[in-house]
Amino acid sequence: MSEKKRIVILGGGYGGVQVAKKLLKRFSRNPSVEITLIDKNPYHTLMTELHEVAGSRTGPEAVQVSFKKIFGASPVGVVVDEITGIDLDGKELLSSAARYPYDFLVIGSGGAPEFFDIPGAQEYSFTLWSLEDALRIRGHVERQFREAAKQLDPEKRRQMLTFTIAGAGFTGVELAGELLERKKELCPAYHIDERDVRVLLVEAQDSILPILPEKLQKKAEKRLRSMGGELLLRAPVTAAEAGKVFLGDTTIHTETFIWTAGVHGGELSNRLNLTKGHTARGECSVASVEGIHGMAGCWFDESERYVVGQRGRILVNDYMQSVDRDEIYLVGDVLWYVEEEHVVPQIVETALQTADTAAHNIIASIEGKELRPFRSAYHGFMVSVGSKWGVADVLGVSLAGFWALAMKHLVNLHYLFGLAGVNACWEYISGQFLTIQGGRSLFRGHFSWKVPVYWTVPLRLFLGGKWLHEGIKHIREGWLYPGYDGLMNVWPESIQLPGVSFGAADAVSAATEGADAYGQPLIEAIAPYTWFAENILSASPLLAFLLQAAVVIGQIGIGLALIAGCFTFLAAGVSIVFSLLFISSGWGNPELLWYMAASLVMLGGGGRGFGLDHYLMPWLKRWWNKRSIAKKTYLYIGEPRD
Repeated sequence: MSEKKRIVILGGGYGGVQVAKKLLKRFSRNPSVEITLIDKNPYHTLMTELHEVAGSRTGPEAVQVSFKKIFGASPVGVVVDEITGIDLDGKELLSSAARYPYDFLVIGSGGAPEFFDIPGAQEYSFTLWSLEDALRIRGHVERQFREAAKQLDPEKRRQMLTFTIAGAGFTGVELAGELLERKKELCPAYHIDERDVRVLLVEAQDSILPILPEKLQKKAEKRLRSMGGELLLRAPVTAAEAGKVFLGDTTIHTETFIWTAGVHGGELSNRLNLTKGHTARGECSVASVEGIHGMAGCWFDESERYVVGQRGRILVNDYMQSVDRDEIYLVGDVLWYVEEEHVVPQIVETALQTADTAAHNIIASIEGKELRPFRSAYHGFMVSVGSKWGVADVLGVSLAGFWALAMKHLVNLHYLFGLAGVNACWEYISGQFLTIQGGRSLFRGHFSWKVPVYWTVPLRLFLGGKWLHEGIKHIREGWLYPGYDGLMNVWPESIQLPGVSFGAADAVSAATEGADAYGQPLIEAIAPYTWFAENILSASPLLAFLLQAAVVIGQIGIGLALIAGCFTFLAAGVSIVFSLLFISSGWGNPELLWYMAASLVMLGGGGRGFGLDHYLMPWLKRWWNKRSIAKKTYLYIGEPRD
């Protein structure tokens, strides 16, 4: 090995990114360890959320997290390239453009659909195994509605509006839920009767979601049927051709056949001379520049297709190493490992936990410590059935409905926080709840309605004018005048703050003037303010005057900022704070309640309409995203910039 330890991670999926994060935590300050992640895309894909893109609930950006966003200013090197092979003896990864040497290699290249050698299954199906797949389904579904609206032949129209999903595991059930919701949007848009649209979920076994308890299976079945879905159980697909899916003697006429029935090793495993634990049933699969997937709806040339030979899941030992080479580790869907007579499932938790083991053992190898064997610890499974309902089995507790889906969102947020911090979490919350269309969220769209910014302009100007008026009034009343002797000898009579006393007469006078100035207060002064006024401000006229002056300057600043629409969010936040301070001091009248209500509206971007924020905020965002501190803390807005 070379003096510098080169660790190369192939694949930026759940497992690959987790390995990079774990290694970075240990070696971020060690220049003798070089960490490189290679992926064919510049972003990490949230595979478990692809059904939302396919069903048009969210846009493609919702399942993309750029590697720049994930690794920020860290020393992890990210390379966007497609690896075509590995020289195992020379310890190099090969692409059409470069060679990448390694001392330790982590393969997390993921899996690919398994078509079980069923005639026509790959050629005539869509799959949901990549963002490109999701976008193909998304466009195809809407195209079917658009064309069906123009179709006069009832048989062809029925075929266009029949959507068949093979496989009732997590992906199939979640996609069925999305399509059943999507039809409620598309039917009125194209004047199609919902009863003319069929969403069929076809499963070879006698139940859906076999990994979940039977009680949750039944609830999920009931939910799908209540949404208008059709379940065909004990109905294995035996063949497919253009416009037809065969279930033994039964034929389904459909223009949309989506395959979610199996997962196996990707095409790269076919090129690696490493021992397989299990191989795909078919001897060959058709691949493209995107990998192995269903070929329906593909628009690339025939010359871009190629045949992949026997592929499989690569056999690993207890330490997640290839049984052939100690320096090669495998994580996620591409590996084959039997634990307690059961093969580890191809789910996200497996990817993360095998990645933890691989990272720990690479660190141990470099530092000369003992390797740790893999031990799974699955916490549960969560499945959404549409955007408002789900089922979950978490630590042995069964959940259904709102709470199951809430748990799924919480798990996603937990993962995203570890992946890319607050920024990724905020984008998820925004995409799932704040900008969602059609009410397709856990809260049924209650958080997503927007007030057009032009409606807020008069309110912003009025609120700013009120604050400016208060500030000017206080200047006229002498709040900025310390007396003839200046700041070094502030006159007690210059202090107008409530509760501040330099003598009995002063206390009565100040309280009376406060009541006259603001009318009947909402509440009496709260105890903390009373103590502060009596023990701190009353002991120092200078401090009391400076605080009083700060209040006036703040009022003027809030007013001018709101009128100009400049830093409106900050000004609105200070407006709320000032209102609360006045109320808590026993000097705030009911008018301050609507000050706070109006300020809450301004927090939503009130300065972007006919205000300086329209120009200032984009510039400030670009400037901030270039700062190294933004990348290190993940507190950038949107994407980091070079």
